[in-house]
Order: sequence, then C-alpha cells, then structure tokens
Amino acid sequence: MTDEQFAQLRSQFQIPENMVYLDGNSLGALPKMTQSRMTDVISRQWAGELVTGWNTCDWIDLPLSVGDQIAPIVGAAAGSIVCCDNLSINLFKALAASLEINNARTLISVEAGQFPTDSYMAQGLASLVGPERCQVQSVDVDTVSVGDLKQSAVLVLSHVDYKTGTLRDMGSITKVAHAAGSLIIWDLAHSAGVVDISLAASEVDFAVGCTYKFLNGGPGAPGFLYVSERHQHSQNPLPGWMGHARLFDFEADYDAAPGVRRFLTGTQSVLALNAVASSLSVFDGLCLTELRQRSLSLTAHFIALWQKSALLQGDSVIVTPLDEAKRGSQVSLALDHAFPISQALIDDGVVVDFREPNLIRFGFSPLYNTLTDAERGISSLESIITSKQYEAPQFQIRSTVT
Repeated sequence: MTDEQFAQLRSQFQIPENMVYLDGNSLGALPKMTQSRMTDVISRQWAGELVTGWNTCDWIDLPLSVGDQIAPIVGAAAGSIVCCDNLSINLFKALAASLEINNARTLISVEAGQFPTDSYMAQGLASLVGPERCQVQSVDVDTVSVGDLKQSAVLVLSHVDYKTGTLRDMGSITKVAHAAGSLIIWDLAHSAGVVDISLAASEVDFAVGCTYKFLNGGPGAPGFLYVSERHQHSQNPLPGWMGHARLFDFEADYDAAPGVRRFLTGTQSVLALNAVASSLSVFDGLCLTELRQRSLSLTAHFIALWQKSALLQGDSVIVTPLDEAKRGSQVSLALDHAFPISQALIDDGVVVDFREPNLIRFGFSPLYNTLTDAERGISSLESIITSKQYEAPQFQIRSTVT
C-alpha cells in the first residue's frame, strides 16, 4: 500500500483533530460514509418507505447480506455467516449446537483467562441443562493437547488474546481439537479486520465475532456467527420467527430455515445493520495481506520506540509477543499506576484503554493509524511518567467503562 493509497483510506474516517486514537481494538473510528448511509436509511428509507422498506429496501435479508460482506474478511464462503444479535448470544447458539452435534460428549473446554463472556456463556449453558448434560473445564491454550480434549465436545478460545494481544495459530489448534474428536469455536473479536483469517481453509466449525472493533460498525453494533456448511443442519437453541423457513406463514410449530438463516432468532436492528454494511464497504478492494503488514509495521514501530526508551523499559513491561507471527494488532504494557496513566494519556489526546490489573492497551488499526500516532503515544507516555502527571486527583476517578 502506497502512502497515497493509505492517505486516501485514512481520509474516509472521522477522527477528531489533534486526537491520536489508539483504541480501535475497543471501538473503531467512524467511517464518514456511515453518516451519509444512516441519513439515507432514516430520512428516505424509514421516513419514506415505512413498513414497505422490509421489501423495497431489502431490510429482511440484511443479516445475511452483511454476513456475506464479512465472509471474505475472515476467509469464509458466502452463505456461512449471519450478522445478528451480539457475540455472547451467538456464542451460546454455537455452544448449544456443538453439544447437539457432538452429543456423545458433555464437556465444554474454555481457554483459561480469556474474555470472561466466553466462560460466562459456557457456565450459563451448563447451569441451564444440568451437569449430566454439560460440564465446563479450563485449558491452557499454549499447551493444549489431544489428551486435554479427549472428553471435550467443543473447545472455545480467542484468536487474539484481549489482554496481551497474543495471536493463536488457528490452523494447528483446530487440528489438535479435531484429532481429539472435539469441535472448535473461535472468538474473532480482536482479530477480524486486522489479521489473516482462514475459517474455511482451517476447517473451523464455528466462529463468533463483533463488528464494533476493527470492523468499525459503531457502538454496540451486532455480532456475527460463522457456521461451517457441514454444521448448518444443526439446531438453533433459540429458535425465533426470523429463523423459520416460512416466517410469514406464522405456523404454530417451528420449521428451521435452510442454511445459516436458521441461526437467526428475532427481528434485527435495521439501523445497526446498515451502519455495519457501510463500515464494511471500506474493505472493498483492499488487500487483507497488505492490511496485516501495515498493522505489523505499526506495532513493530511502537515496540522499537519503547525499546529505545530507558525510562519506559524501567517502568513498564511489554506483555505482547515480540514475534510478529504471534502478535495481533495491539501492544499491551504492564506498569504500576496503569489506570491513572491511561487517563492522563486520554487527557493528553492519546486515547488508549486500561485492563485489570495493570495493563494499558495501545490498539492500532491499519485503516487509519500512522507511524506518527505510535510516536505520539510513546512521547506522551514518557512525559506523563516523568512529570508524574498521573498523580493528579482527576485521574484516579474510575468511570463505569475503563
């Protein structure tokens, strides 16, 4: 990607002047075209078409059409992804479907220390169906073996660790799970849009993800669910009318729609799906391998600057892998006073986020972040630590969202 091409790409995003936004791993920036798309959806489609918009504007098929937009970004075939609900609910669907498919087993294996919603959903399902039908165990993803999964119906793990930014080898771990007779569900929350992903080629069974991080779909944007074609006959544990084969026949009994449509439950947000559709159009024509290389160059530059700083090496530790083959699109630093330092950075115009107990995450989007952003992040961090600006009372106050 040339400098001119990147400048054109970055210009498609609305980023406040004088802000260095290094939190795309939490919430992506606003694509400018989303503003015009939403104006059209509200002012022309909703206001002008009203209920007929379900047909004239094809609102009814948005979960599938947006899913097809996501498919090439994650290495999936058309017709294998539905964009709906949120990651947690979609994970519940995938977990229950996995227990149905692999019904001779009752154990769900979850990655120790992963984003807690993954464990919560597994625990909730186990509580719902009872211990005779489902139990949950934790496994160490770095050492997981066939032996660990011999009794497992399904393994759930994150492609990129939300705290450290560690990237897992999807192909090799999927092979381990399958060799043990286990299905696998990958959580793509922190990898979709910034990492090379090959769901179909890796023979992944299910995957879940969100669209509000590196896919820039907006706050609370819907999640997505990938279902391999070989599993699209399985049962949706939350059968709603939108997943019915003939939804407007209003039949008394449920008859699942063919394909991935059966994993729909209720009516989805037309506004939210249009915002996601618009944000995904930014990826049209882009080379995902080039985006990955740009992501790596950004994180590598940040790491190199950190390594040159005696101050930062003395006060912080990089917990993100230095090996680029094992690194997502963020760099996480462990340091004392991490929370107030993160707040001081934000006050200085460098937007990052804090994760317990002592981590600051610097997230880099290859769509709009620059090498200068990395430099500004390092210089601001050095200045705040040197001056002890973070000791100011206002930086000790914790809001609900950190």
